[in-house]
Formats: sequence, C-alpha cells, structure tokens
Amino acid sequence: MKRLILGIVCLVALGVQAQELNCTVTINSDKIEGSNKSVFETLKQTITEYMNNNRWTNMTFAESEKIECNMMIIVNSVTDNLFTCEMQLQAKRPVYNTTYTTPLINFKDNNFVFTYQEYDRIEYQQNVFTNNLTAMLAYYVYLIIGHDCDSYQRLGGTPYFQACEDIVSACQSASMEATEVKGWKAFDSNRNRYALINNLMDEAFKKYREYYYTYHRLGLDMMTSNVANARATIADGLPVLREANRARPATYVINTFLDAKADELTNIFMKGTDKEKKAVYEILMDIDPTRNNLYEKIIESK
Repeated sequence: MKRLILGIVCLVALGVQAQELNCTVTINSDKIEGSNKSVFETLKQTITEYMNNNRWTNMTFAESEKIECNMMIIVNSVTDNLFTCEMQLQAKRPVYNTTYTTPLINFKDNNFVFTYQEYDRIEYQQNVFTNNLTAMLAYYVYLIIGHDCDSYQRLGGTPYFQACEDIVSACQSASMEATEVKGWKAFDSNRNRYALINNLMDEAFKKYREYYYTYHRLGLDMMTSNVANARATIADGLPVLREANRARPATYVINTFLDAKADELTNIFMKGTDKEKKAVYEILMDIDPTRNNLYEKIIESK
C-alpha cells in the first residue's frame, strides 16, 4: 500500500512535484439576497485551486493517495467586500486493506471572516502575511496534513503543526479588521484556531498525539488482521483522553477528536466485550456527556 509507505516516511523529502489534497469546496450563499451570485462561484473556484494546486510539502502523493477533504463555507453576510462566514472542515484517510475511510477532522470555524473582491488572486507566501483568507486556508491545509501524518507516524505531523503555529503568530501581529483577527487571538476564546494549534504543540498533549497514531495505525489499520486485538488497542489507550481532559477541562483538541470520532468509537465498541463496553462508555461519558444518547448505544448493544 503506497499510501501507508508514504505515511511512514512522512518527514522525508522525496523531491517529486505533487499536490497533497483533493479538497471539495462548497459555498452556501442562501442567506445573501440578490440574483447575482457570480462572486461566490468565483470564490469557490479560487479556493479550490488554491487548496488543490499548490504544493505544500516535499512529500509525493499519487492521485489516488491524495488526502480527501471537504470545506463548506456558509456566508452569513457581505458588507463592503467583508465576508462574514462559518466554515465546516472534514478530512479523512483510508483504513489499511479495507474500503472504509476514517474521519481525521470534523471541525467548525465560526469566525471565518475575510475581505475579498471578485477575481482577487490568493497566493500563499511562507512567513509572509498577505490577507486573512490566504492565511486561514493555509492554516487549514497544514492542519489537515499534520493530522494525516500523525495518523501514520508517531508525531509525524509536527512540522505541519509548526507551520500552523507560524501562521497564527503572523496573523496576531498583522493589520486587519477586528472581526478578521478574532479567530487568531490568544485569549479571545478557548475554541478557536489559536487554541487548537496551541493544544497540539503543547508538550502536555504529547501523549494524546501519540494515541492518535496508536488509534489509527495500531488500531484501525490492524482491524483486518485481528479485530479483537485492534479494538483492545484502541480501548487501552482511551484513558489518555480522560487524563488530558481532567488536567485541562474542556480542552479543545479533545473536543475536536470526539467531534470526528464519536460515531466511529460507538460503532467499534458496540461489538466489543462487556468489559470494553463498560470501560469505554464510562470514559466517553466522563469527557463528553453531551453525546450521552450516542454512547448509550455501546452498553445497550448485544
């Protein structure tokens, strides 16, 4: 499986020109009145080309190995070229020797705000702030790649999370509209772009990131070899999430993990042993009680 081999050498520069993402972009402008919606179609095409046509790393991906992702932008208002939006980002990767794809990210940004005029070009220049749209998109590209690499190699996503951190730093000192800078602020919210990458780069969450690798590479990817052992591996590591959450309650990175994995975890452990069901249910209810109706399926299953 070439994709797996690429993951194992995630930090090696292979020197072959290739893009990393296959991103489907959707823009919902239903809230905006008027019949002329061409700017939204132009924006969609511009973002799609930016995400998919740039080369973001030194890794090489065959067409079939590109990281599948979806970006939905909901436009709430447009005033003097200032777009106030929400953005939902999802990314996934294949599970070894199956047709199943597992979600890596299921993330919502409620402060996706940027200035844009139709036919504006967006070009990313490393370590140079050009505009907020360019910066946000680059941040999310590296966030996706970082998660993908972390799932194949222990802490393999570090260089790409570092790139996210560099973008955050640049945006915090850049000149932009007050509404645009909101998602980058250190103390504005514990659920924004700054908070997420701060968690991922924090040494305190190193064990969480190592479990992210264990979950995917030693758990999901081993399901076809020995489903019982693979499921046990995922269950055995799950207390790491509770430890991180207890150390820092409502930690954003743990929330984002469960936003992506809650359904998958439920499906996995509905088929688990009684001991696994009880242990996993208690952990998930401790750290994520709002999804109690979902997690109750684990202990109710026969």
